[in-house]
Amino acid sequence: MDTSDEISISQEDIQRLSPADQRDLQQFLQAKNQEATFQRTIHELTETCFKKCIARGSISTGRLNSKESSCMTNCVGRFMDSNLAVLRHLEMMRQSQ
Repeated sequence: MDTSDEISISQEDIQRLSPADQRDLQQFLQAKNQEATFQRTIHELTETCFKKCIARGSISTGRLNSKESSCMTNCVGRFMDSNLAVLRHLEMMRQSQ
């Protein structure tokens, strides 16, 4: 990412906003952080599964063969299942506190 596209907002600028605008800004930033986390996770998943399932230099037609496609499907499925299990466990821990 080109850092010249970043916007800088000082604490003083934030203090000038109304409380409602500050809440809106906070919600916006939280949404953007969640979006970035999701995109980072998808990128990591794609990279991990691709390295696991696709032999280097094997894609010559622009399509996955049936073995590669099946491997990718299983890899993504295992990732989603394990991610869901972790989230459920964290939720149970949160509820027990």
